Amino acid sequence: MKSLAREVRKHHGLTTPRVSKSDIRTIYRGYGIRIDLWPYSLKNLRGAYFNDDLGPTVMIARDLPLDPYIFTMAHELKHHLADSGKTIPSYCDPSNESDPVEIGAEVFAAELIFPENDFEAWLLEAHVAKSNCTPDILIKMKRETRTTLSYTGLGKRAERLGYAQAGSLSGVRWKKLEEQIYGEPEYKRIQRYRQACLKSRS
Repeated sequence: MKSLAREVRKHHGLTTPRVSKSDIRTIYRGYGIRIDLWPYSLKNLRGAYFNDDLGPTVMIARDLPLDPYIFTMAHELKHHLADSGKTIPSYCDPSNESDPVEIGAEVFAAELIFPENDFEAWLLEAHVAKSNCTPDILIKMKRETRTTLSYTGLGKRAERLGYAQAGSLSGVRWKKLEEQIYGEPEYKRIQRYRQACLKSRS
């Protein structure tokens, strides 16, 4: 799955750890996959892959934040590329996350967004030794690389590769820690300003 993901990156000219929505849409068009943005709450369901008389389609929750949106789209792309001979449709939710087919899709998605070699190269450049990766290091990594692999994804990889001790990155409140290190993000200040303006008018 890692090799397949790297082939897709090379074919579509992905050269950084930041995969955007437009990148994903371009890749989908290349494979003839339609995107169905679902406007309703899907509870735990993030996305699904179908291939029927209408051709390949990926359904995804419209309101997913950027990182899980990109990851889910990459996850469903793996089903199109590698699982066409298996039972479909394929659903992406916590109920089947232990299925080897779904694990393969998770591996593919993570590698498509942020290749493992690039991940390790960044840690090497930052002089991070095995077992010494902490949450603030991953926050710095995400900020510097602008990767769309989520903090959870970065943490799982760091633990799996031995850069962080098992369980040491579980339960981290990533966004809160990010604000403590870098300050309140601009979008929050804008939201607060707009809310204050609305209150003043009412």
